[in-house]
Amino acid sequence: MSAIRPEPRTRRRTASDGTGTARRAEILAIAAELFATRGFPQTTVRDIGDEAGILSGSLYHHFDSKEAMLAEILRDFMENLRARFAEVVAQDRPPRARLDELVRGSFATIHQQPHAVALYQKESGALAGVPEFRFVGQISLEIEKMWVGVIVAGQQVGDFRTGLDPELTYRFIRDAVWTSVQWYRPRGRLRHDVVADQYLLLLHSGLLADDAGSADAGSTSSANGR
Repeated sequence: MSAIRPEPRTRRRTASDGTGTARRAEILAIAAELFATRGFPQTTVRDIGDEAGILSGSLYHHFDSKEAMLAEILRDFMENLRARFAEVVAQDRPPRARLDELVRGSFATIHQQPHAVALYQKESGALAGVPEFRFVGQISLEIEKMWVGVIVAGQQVGDFRTGLDPELTYRFIRDAVWTSVQWYRPRGRLRHDVVADQYLLLLHSGLLADDAGSADAGSTSSANGR
């Protein structure tokens, strides 16, 4: 996946009187943007230091290496995403409502953390065999099981087509949703909730069983009128 196009930005300087935790978070945000827009291999510690307004050597007071920054960015992102999805899956709601909320939550995450999403999309495959990044594959598998469980539950109650393979269905949904980070712009003309509504309209046409799909146009129109 190609890196997302950078938004116009000005050089930032970390506050000299800020706490260590605040400065660390700011440096990570800067690193995530640079990794996502320039590429992780192409970004140097000096690049991050220049953007943060500090000497590159000073970064080593906060992080052991560029790889340590990447690991922390991805771990925080994936753990928060897993928690967000787990909360949805645990709700006492029909499978279709939970799947819709999973999709909406995904688009909200793209809106809130576009650089972390783009970084995960671009680098996760290359990190699969790296011991320090084993958590990437583990959390990804946990998330997949959550989504597949909701899809299977929907098939069991007759909401979703039973002829669709649940794991394949999840992968289609996952890739269609997350690759939108390539073109979605948080300050663009389309809000993330509108994009989610449009996506769900397309998804329902292929996923819902015939009886469930017959009422879909009306429910989606109501959602768009919120």
